[in-house]
Amino acid sequence: MKLDLLKKQWLDIVFEGRNKSYGAYDLRMKDGNTNLKAFIIGAVIFSIAVATPKIAEFISSVTDDDSATIDTKITTVKLPPKEEKPKEDLPPPPPPPPKVDQVKFVKPEVAKTEEVTEEPPKVEDIKDKNLGKEDIKGDPNADLRVEPPGNGPSNQDVVEDDNTIYNSAGIEQKPEFPGGINKFYNFIKNNYQAPEEPGLKGQVFISFVVEKDGSLTDIKVVRDIGYGTGKEAERVLRKSPKWTPAEQNGKKVRCSYLIPIKIETPEE
Repeated sequence: MKLDLLKKQWLDIVFEGRNKSYGAYDLRMKDGNTNLKAFIIGAVIFSIAVATPKIAEFISSVTDDDSATIDTKITTVKLPPKEEKPKEDLPPPPPPPPKVDQVKFVKPEVAKTEEVTEEPPKVEDIKDKNLGKEDIKGDPNADLRVEPPGNGPSNQDVVEDDNTIYNSAGIEQKPEFPGGINKFYNFIKNNYQAPEEPGLKGQVFISFVVEKDGSLTDIKVVRDIGYGTGKEAERVLRKSPKWTPAEQNGKKVRCSYLIPIKIETPEE
């Protein structure tokens, strides 16, 4: 029996007695259709690849034509001139200033006598006249105009008062009790009433601020030894006469001060 390999009869002979539901038999039966589909798809892709340059060239030419047309339309359009409405209620322009006599200023240069082409003006010529680039004759019939006086500067600098509290350790001129520090401690000694507590020893530290007028403010007890020693020191300082205030850069300023007061009571 002669077989035609182009037909599917040989598949039945090869797969006789075998499982034809197996994938190999089915694939070979559909082999012709598969090859035809592959050929058609390949031909379409090949045609598109060959025609792509022509399509791109056609699109580019169409775009260029459209652009040229658009440019032509844009350049040929003429907008009507915009009508400006005359401004109303505007003040008249100020008259030009009167012309003033000016004498041309010649820059002095060292040159030989035969090279001098223009002589400088004399002192009589430039007296009461402005110097400019060229000679200008003023208008002798011009009206003299005097501008009205202004109100002066609207914002004036306000000198702020220096209320900074300086430290006595770094001040140029420290505050001082009238007569000196020894007089101050004599004032404390004569006015301080020690508590009736025998054998009491220690120091009371008290701070205060010497104001610009010499008065003492912000009196605070920094440390005491009890028994009302701090309160008594605060009371005495409130009775203190005015001090000589501190100075910084030639001006009176506020200054803080810290003093120790030694307390000692006799033992029984």
